[in-house]
Amino acid sequence: MGLGPQAASAQARATPAAQLPSLGDGSSMTTSAERRLGERIAREIYRDPDYIDDPVLVEYVQSIWQRLLNAARQRGELTEELDQRFAWEVLMGADRTINAFALPGGYLGLHLGLLGVVTSPDELASVLGHELSHVTQRHISRMMESQSKAMPWMIGAMILGVLAASKSPDAANAMVVGGQAAAVQNQLNFSRDMEREADRIGYGVMTQAGFDPIGFVSMFEKLQQASRIGDNGSLPYLRTHPLTTERIADMQSRQALDARPVHAPPSALHAMMAARARVLGNPGVDMLRAWVAEAKVVHPTGPAVDVRSIAVLYAGALSALHQRDFAMARNLVGRLQALTTTDPALARISRLLAAEIEWGAGDVPATAALLDLQAPGRPELVLGSQVRTRMGQAPDAIARLQPWVALHPRDGTAWQLLATAYTAQGQTLRAIRAEAEAQVARLDYAGAMDRFRAAQDYVRKPPPGSGPVDDIEASIIDTRTRQIQALLKEQALDKANN
Repeated sequence: MGLGPQAASAQARATPAAQLPSLGDGSSMTTSAERRLGERIAREIYRDPDYIDDPVLVEYVQSIWQRLLNAARQRGELTEELDQRFAWEVLMGADRTINAFALPGGYLGLHLGLLGVVTSPDELASVLGHELSHVTQRHISRMMESQSKAMPWMIGAMILGVLAASKSPDAANAMVVGGQAAAVQNQLNFSRDMEREADRIGYGVMTQAGFDPIGFVSMFEKLQQASRIGDNGSLPYLRTHPLTTERIADMQSRQALDARPVHAPPSALHAMMAARARVLGNPGVDMLRAWVAEAKVVHPTGPAVDVRSIAVLYAGALSALHQRDFAMARNLVGRLQALTTTDPALARISRLLAAEIEWGAGDVPATAALLDLQAPGRPELVLGSQVRTRMGQAPDAIARLQPWVALHPRDGTAWQLLATAYTAQGQTLRAIRAEAEAQVARLDYAGAMDRFRAAQDYVRKPPPGSGPVDDIEASIIDTRTRQIQALLKEQALDKANN
């Protein structure tokens, strides 16, 4: 993680990056090549059983991530070329380890373990801002250039090996054999200069986005305390982003110079999201039971928003759901809703959890009654589309999903839901194409090609009684097939050349 210099005044915080000292790009690896390498790695993350697309957590992380991206654009850190060519996507993993990492081509990884321990949106912004700066400064491609004897695709395999090592040494050894693992880890660590640059720029981006610089201070303090206690394997972040006395002192001095108003009170919304991350991070049955037990005896402290009680009740209700104890889950979420009625944002998250509980219990009408099916949020879109399709209202689900995927073509979950709704309506050709687009969104171009070819076969030989073929849809499928063929050829050429 990194935290970096910042000027004392608001004017200095808005100073364009071009006016600050920088290591420069210095990379001869093209942005297109870096993006393709990043896609290769991201493809494996999508296939990982720990990859998680939880609409509630994704929406929360995106609310922070998009602010950081906008601030990087304003400061000139995120150039137009990188903005257009790189993915700028955060991929989350249901992993209890405290880790976040930048990948080639604008992909970032975030473990739920880290989201579960940060205590404010400012701390999370400090981590994401640092990782974002590693990408905007082309640190990854520059690091690869320094390893001139290793081909980019070999380094891609090394990165995958190191990511596997954060979970299981056995998994890592399947990709990085024997004593190579430690050497690979050293190769992939950013230099001290790169860490300092990511600190400085990440700090500027984070504060430009309106986050409190105290988040850098408290996050460094957390990591420093954890490093003193000792790394038992749960802190891969410290191994790839080692703390130094110099970095900590620099961050503390810059924060001290950055005059700010009184810090905001603890965020109940963030506390709920951190609780959700802990529950979804595969904590084990004993921990789920402990969180339910804690929630059963929690007592709010007064009429004011009680952040701790809200977080405990949220974790307990979600834990009870995961244990399929629906009566207890309903009891706890009811108590949670009573505490959050006066705050619309908190009330919405509580209501979404209540809807999840009813969906898990199989009560579709109760789920529908709790959801605002017209709300613009992605959590309502995802669960609402499932509810509508299950209730025989597939046309309504389709009407909601079609404009969404038009604006968010990389949303594989939405495409898959659209495929299910089309199938329920008997629109087989469109369903097959939506399945193909879901594979494209997850970077599985070979899988997408299988589905597009199946769609073409359907056009050539439609089943008896299926009605006339939609010529416009058939034309779209032909165009997309050619586009995916080109991407597959590009992949094959990359592998042949490396």
